[in-house]
Amino acid sequence: MSLIKSGLILVGFGAAAVAGGIYFGAVHPGADEPHSAVVFKLIETARDRAIAVRAHDVTVPALGEAAQLKSGAGNYAAMCTTCHLAPGMAPTELSQGLYPAPPNLTQLGAPDPARAFWVIKHGIKASGMPAWGKSMSDEYIWNMVAFLQRMPTMSPEQYQALVASSGGHDHGGGESMPHDDTMPAMEGMNSGSGDHHGEAAPAAHDDTGSAPHAHDAPAPAPAPHDDAGAPPHDHDTPAPPHDDAGSPPHDH
Repeated sequence: MSLIKSGLILVGFGAAAVAGGIYFGAVHPGADEPHSAVVFKLIETARDRAIAVRAHDVTVPALGEAAQLKSGAGNYAAMCTTCHLAPGMAPTELSQGLYPAPPNLTQLGAPDPARAFWVIKHGIKASGMPAWGKSMSDEYIWNMVAFLQRMPTMSPEQYQALVASSGGHDHGGGESMPHDDTMPAMEGMNSGSGDHHGEAAPAAHDDTGSAPHAHDAPAPAPAPHDDAGAPPHDHDTPAPPHDDAGSPPHDH
């Protein structure tokens, strides 16, 4: 009985030590400060086992068809290379700054296709790996797995040729980010070079967002005005020119 009590006391002290360490910030949260070997191994083992258990029942379809490889290559190039790199690609700022470091899939590939499918679809908490299944159907995820299985054997030239022959970033209409071929049009819209809705361009106005002047009769050419954001005049006849010192509008 004393042995059980001693065990419970040790467990209680251990739990109190862990709780105290968490409360007082003993665990460093910065991505530039690696975990201790023991903590990292514990986290890695827990993650790997959790993924393995959940990927166990995943049914792997036939992989390796040319259409699958092209689709997977286009999406991988658009969505994954910043973290997981590509054949002939140097490490990026993001791939070097994340912790844990994302695996270099040009070397790893997808040795376990069921696990790769699960990770791509569901992501991994607190790792920077998104759950792509929120926007990609299973078909497109399997296409990416098929490509990952082949990528470690590709030269940079073969990879670039396959990406060029693909449909680019395309996974069934679930894309939420603009494609490269739409960026020029979007830049034009944001630059103010044209009207966004096909309507005639509005007349010139001041930069303060003020409403149009209200007059009983058509107003002549607008008089000079200041740039201080003064409210519009409301009167029957045009007011004399304002000075440029930001004085308030005339009261009529």
